[in-house]
Amino acid sequence: MSEGQPMIAPQEDGSGMVPEPIHETPEPIPITEQEVGEYREQDRFLPIANVSRIMKQSVPPTAKIAKDAKECVQECVSEFISFITSEAAEKCQMEKRKTIGGEDILSAMVTLGFENYAETLKIHLAKLRQHQAGATTSNSRPGDHRDDE
Repeated sequence: MSEGQPMIAPQEDGSGMVPEPIHETPEPIPITEQEVGEYREQDRFLPIANVSRIMKQSVPPTAKIAKDAKECVQECVSEFISFITSEAAEKCQMEKRKTIGGEDILSAMVTLGFENYAETLKIHLAKLRQHQAGATTSNSRPGDHRDDE
């Protein structure tokens, strides 16, 4: 045996190999139903500050909005977004696509009976894309264009 190799004592199975040490992972601490509920609520709902800001823009500056009204709207808009998005995701899955686009959201809204809103949002989506295209072209300078774009 060479001097650089350590001697391995024979093992019970006669292999001469040292078994890997067994690392016992501790059991995870169980999560209570209350913690699950709190996590889901926080994860599912839009931030209350954002909802409140949008609501305040729709009422006179002197109007007050009760906390329970804000929470109710928070839950409703979050549920509405989930409802529309899940329909759009289903459409994408059937078409074997992974990315939900603006048109998918609009299509889901029509499918679910929100065609009046979809028409208005179609106009906003077109304006957004037009604005984004304008911002992209205004940010580029002469000579910055690449052929692979």
